[in-house]
Amino acid sequence: MKMKIKLHILCIPFVFLMIFSGQIAYYSIILGALLWHEAGHLFAAMLCGVKVKSCVIAPYGGEIEFENPTIVDGKSLLWIALGGPIATLLGIGFAFFTPDLIAIRLINVQLVLLVFNLLPVIPLDGGRIILALLYIFYPSAKAFEFYHSFSLFFVTVLLLITINYLPQSIFLVILCLFVWLQIIKEWKYRKYRLAFEKYVMYRLT
Repeated sequence: MKMKIKLHILCIPFVFLMIFSGQIAYYSIILGALLWHEAGHLFAAMLCGVKVKSCVIAPYGGEIEFENPTIVDGKSLLWIALGGPIATLLGIGFAFFTPDLIAIRLINVQLVLLVFNLLPVIPLDGGRIILALLYIFYPSAKAFEFYHSFSLFFVTVLLLITINYLPQSIFLVILCLFVWLQIIKEWKYRKYRLAFEKYVMYRLT
C-alpha cells in the first residue's frame, strides 16, 4: 500500500494568503519548513521499520497514521516523535549556509516551528514525546487520560492569551485554534482511545 500525503484543509487559507499578500517567497519558506519537518518524522519511521499509511500536512507540522499502530512499540514512537524536531534543528543549521536574506527568514520560521511543536501538549511533537515516554515508563490508562485533560487546559489558556493580542497574533491564534480543535476531537473519543491504549499497553507488556 502506498503512503498518501495530503494537505490539511486549514492549510488552504495559508495558500490564499500567500497568493494575495504578494509574499509568495516567505510563505513558500513556511511550507518548505513544514514539509522538511514532516520528512524528519517519516525518515525516523522508516529507520524504525514502521509503515506509514498516510501523512497530512497541517499548519503546525503534520499528522501521521500508521498502517498497524498496535504493533508500534514505545521506543519507535519516541524516535518518530523526535524525528521532526531533529530535522528542524538540521534545517536551522543548513540555513546558515544560505544567502543572508533567505537565512534570516528561514531560521526565524524554523525556530517558531520548533518552539511551538515542542510544547508539551497533544497533538504536537512535545506531547507525542511525553506520550511515548508514558508508554515506556508508566503505561497507565489514567495517566493518559490526565495528560489529555492537561493538554486541553494548557491550549485553552494559550488560545485565550493569543486572542488578547489580535490582530498581531493572528498566525498564533490560527495555530492554537487548530491544536485546540484537535484536542477536543481526541477528548470526544477518549473512551475509545483509552480502550485502544489499554490494548496497546497489553501488547507492550
